[in-house]
Amino acid sequence: MDKVSKEQVIKIADLVRLALSEEEVDKYTEKINASLEYAQFLNEVNTDDVEPTTHGIVLQNVMRDDTPEYTISQEEALQNAPEQQDGHFKVPSIMD
Repeated sequence: MDKVSKEQVIKIADLVRLALSEEEVDKYTEKINASLEYAQFLNEVNTDDVEPTTHGIVLQNVMRDDTPEYTISQEEALQNAPEQQDGHFKVPSIMD
């Protein structure tokens, strides 16, 4: 795989409207080339026996069973409400 040159980094920076100093150009050239070398290393890994996936983690249905459980009554829910009206919580209006 070809390495990225300083000129290419400067051109990309210009395209995305970034003003880079000479030190930053050197730093980003080095970092991009290190990333490309690592990607090339990953391309060389033998994956013949690896099944293709769309996600790295095996996903399973983790939902609980829908079983009825104890709930409080309407009266118990409204017991400590500062205001209530017609069996509902009464809150200040947010629109006139």
